[in-house]
Amino acid sequence: MRIEWDRLIRRLRDARATATVRQMRETDALLAGGIALVLGFLVAFVIFWERTLSITGPWSVGTVAAIGGAAVAVLSFLAGRIGLRAEASRLPEPADPPASDVGSARPVQRLRWYELTALALAHGAVALIGLFGLAALLEAGFRDAPVFPFPGAVLVGVALALTAYICYLSAIVLTPTSISLILAIFLVIGALTAMLEATDPHWWRDNLSALGMWSNASSPAFNGTLIVAGVMVTTIARYATAALPVPEPRDERGRTVVRVGLILIGILLACVGIFPVDRFFLLHNTVATGMAVCFAVVVIGLPWFLRRISRVFVILGWVYVLVIALLGVFFATGYYNLTAVELIAAVLIFSWIIVFLRTAGADHGAWDAERAARAQAAGR
Repeated sequence: MRIEWDRLIRRLRDARATATVRQMRETDALLAGGIALVLGFLVAFVIFWERTLSITGPWSVGTVAAIGGAAVAVLSFLAGRIGLRAEASRLPEPADPPASDVGSARPVQRLRWYELTALALAHGAVALIGLFGLAALLEAGFRDAPVFPFPGAVLVGVALALTAYICYLSAIVLTPTSISLILAIFLVIGALTAMLEATDPHWWRDNLSALGMWSNASSPAFNGTLIVAGVMVTTIARYATAALPVPEPRDERGRTVVRVGLILIGILLACVGIFPVDRFFLLHNTVATGMAVCFAVVVIGLPWFLRRISRVFVILGWVYVLVIALLGVFFATGYYNLTAVELIAAVLIFSWIIVFLRTAGADHGAWDAERAARAQAAGR
């Protein structure tokens, strides 16, 4: 029996040695998903034993899946980063890796521990709110439907397996663009979950911040979404600007200004969630206004801060600022209510940040090509 076991282990090692990096990553992600499936099923089956379950509510299928998914997301993300470190130690050092490739085996811009913590928690928050939101939608479709222990445990296990698989791969191929995608998904899921959980169905008659009032059942989801999103924006800021070329000192100063502006936007966004409007009215409005002002300063001054940035993108940003200003005029004249202004402004600001990440990466690629051509010409 021991000989057969040793032979199986040897075959697995030989197969891993001949596999490509991508195949090894997929295998590790599948293993993480398989472990989450088995453990999730066993734990959920013990919790659900001899009970008739509901889709949402205390100790329901949705609650257990959401809480377990959050824990699995954090652990899988950290496991993926550990696996990436181990992979980097086995691979040769590349000659000139791209500065923005933070998901490569040997990234130049390494994630700091607090950034890893923020991103791991962000993945956990996405899983938590996403699974809670999915359970709420299923409850609306299958109203008052009972769930029995075995199928309930299977559903929890499958949800945890998918969460582990996705978060493991996300940790390995982490780039500014992928972080921005996670941010977008998180904001959409968090906002929709807060709207579904709102105590007052007519919250929109007041303003978007009404979802974060302590008297509203949606306040944990809404304020938590803003806080985690703010942390993610501050994390993205370093990678979004690290990829930008700085051929001259003035370009480096401009890049620093943009980086600080994005960090301030993230901090102020988190403060909007930390200080609900019904408890900290003046402070809440101050930080919300400050976030809009920081965004306007960065967008308007972008062609002077980053001289190599795409002019089409600059014009797009100016259009965004003009639209936000026009919305402010509509609100002041009573044509729009505050909810419409805040919602559209939030969509514009975060869509600009996401497009900025992609534009910065494209600009860096063009600069690398130009630098390589100059080096080749000098070699001749």
